[in-house]
Amino acid sequence: MKKKKVNLRDLKQNSEEQHSHDDGHDHSGQPNNYKAYIPAIISFSMLMMGIALDYYGVAFFKDWLRIIWYSIAYLPVGLPVVKEGIESIKKGDVFTEFFLMSIATLGAFSIGEYPEGVAVMLFYAIGELFQNAAVNRAKSNIKALLDVRPKEANVFRNGNIVSISPELVGIGEKVQVRVGEKVPLDGILLSEKGSFNTAALTGESKPDTIAKDEKVFAGSINLDGVIEIETTKEFKDSSIARILDMVQNATARKSKTELFIRKFARIYTPIVVFLAIGVAFLPYFIVEGYVFRDWLYRALIFLVISCPCALVISIPLGYFGGLGAASKNGILFKGASFLDAMTKINTLVMDKTGTVTKGVFKIKQIKAIGLNDKEFMKYLLAMEEQSTHPIAKAILEYRDEGSDYEAVDVSEIAGKGLKGFVNGKAVLVGNKALMLANNINVLEETETIVESIVLVSIDNAFAGYVVIADELKEDAKETITALHKVGVKNIMMLSGDKDSITQKVASELNIENAKGGLLPEDKLSEVEALKKNPENKIAFIGDGINDAPVLAASDVGIAMGGLGSDVAIETADVIIQTDQPSKVVKAIKISRSTRKIVWQNIILAFGVKVIVLILGAGGLATMWEAVFADVGVALLAILNAVRLQRMNWD
Repeated sequence: MKKKKVNLRDLKQNSEEQHSHDDGHDHSGQPNNYKAYIPAIISFSMLMMGIALDYYGVAFFKDWLRIIWYSIAYLPVGLPVVKEGIESIKKGDVFTEFFLMSIATLGAFSIGEYPEGVAVMLFYAIGELFQNAAVNRAKSNIKALLDVRPKEANVFRNGNIVSISPELVGIGEKVQVRVGEKVPLDGILLSEKGSFNTAALTGESKPDTIAKDEKVFAGSINLDGVIEIETTKEFKDSSIARILDMVQNATARKSKTELFIRKFARIYTPIVVFLAIGVAFLPYFIVEGYVFRDWLYRALIFLVISCPCALVISIPLGYFGGLGAASKNGILFKGASFLDAMTKINTLVMDKTGTVTKGVFKIKQIKAIGLNDKEFMKYLLAMEEQSTHPIAKAILEYRDEGSDYEAVDVSEIAGKGLKGFVNGKAVLVGNKALMLANNINVLEETETIVESIVLVSIDNAFAGYVVIADELKEDAKETITALHKVGVKNIMMLSGDKDSITQKVASELNIENAKGGLLPEDKLSEVEALKKNPENKIAFIGDGINDAPVLAASDVGIAMGGLGSDVAIETADVIIQTDQPSKVVKAIKISRSTRKIVWQNIILAFGVKVIVLILGAGGLATMWEAVFADVGVALLAILNAVRLQRMNWD
């Protein structure tokens, strides 16, 4: 890949065009290469020597020798900028920072202010080096995701293991992954179990243990033993490939603030150029004792100050920092515009299953009558082994040594349950309708249970029941509390599950507004009703599959567990790479911190520039103050933006 130094032109193009970061330029590491600093070191050394010779009045250092010395000092840092300015003019873009710096410094030479001309360009070049380094630092957390792209896959072909590019592996092929290697493609684990580091994908350092036949995602690092997987997707369709593509293009969607500053700079720059011309020539008609050289110097100062690089660089850098900080925390924003949108959220609508609950049914309660729990469960397990119902799978998770009863003549009664024989006894397993149809009297307490319940009778006598329920996620309750603290007062739960279950979960989480038994179109109607109030800025959190229409309709669509959901990646604006709802709170905090820093930079840049512009026009500021107003303010803004990389939002 051809390497090119990152400069302001690259950043302007990055901000103004829809493009991929993978643009043929090496944006990483180049500014940190010592060679990039050599021109600045040469210019600085010659400038200091020249100033020293001037200060001590060395006899030979004058006239043409002095001009040649400072000209040589100027060339290493000035020539690249002048070239950029000429290239910009050829393309019809006259009023760029390159043009401003070129005419200001060459103008300083024309009036004999050689040290100041070199100094202005030198500090501009140093500022650009720092800017490049800061941009790369801000991008580093986003770019770190690119390191999880697997380089090769060990595929079983014709009885041998062949190492090839993941892009060449087809669906259904068997792949071997050794300890410490990255899983090359999405697949199903063929080995009995595996332990994986998914930190680069999810932001979570805790190893993830996967059992046989469960999903494994490309980019995960195998931690324990040689494993085998069967691929389920081509690499281009894998979750990690699509996430990488999304992250690489995240900055293509600019925030309104960023777009405004870009447009403003295009208007602002030519205005200050003409004002500088006015500063140089208009006093001839107004001021007595007009001296062209003095007013030209003021005009040149005016031009240096007017350079908009502090705004043009520091604002995108702030958003780079926010996007990078979010990705480091397992939160992917599809663009800077959604960082801004997240700061305004005051209404949060959420799905239940898979969002605040784990989406995995487990036995919550066992109530046996006339038998101990262990014996009761032997009968129930023997029957449920014959079923493929999701609730049956939840019950079969309950295993106990000695559960060796066998069911025979098992048949399914549609919409009611199962009937059969276990140990010669007639057994019914199902809902209340099944019990009533067989004249089995059930306990009244079952009427008050809102969760899924499995009733059991043995030899025509009610033998007990099992309550099956979804579990709340560990951070669900603290998430609701934290959302209220960050100003999200209106929280609503919409679920396709039974309304009674939805209300119970909402009550546990202290959510006052909840509705259950909804179809996807019902959820959409609810969100559209909320949107009729223009004061409502709505975020919706869902799994990104059934909730795709609502995700798209919300001001900000947030997908939970997006790593495993293709539709989530396509539809949502923000993707939480783990299943932790508390990440939504962190996303809001990161967004607000980013916006705060961006506005601090805008105020800093404008405030200092306006003050020094007035002083420069009045002859009270020298070229050195101009350098501070331009490069100095840019560096201060950059240092402020870099703070995002070190913030903690826990």
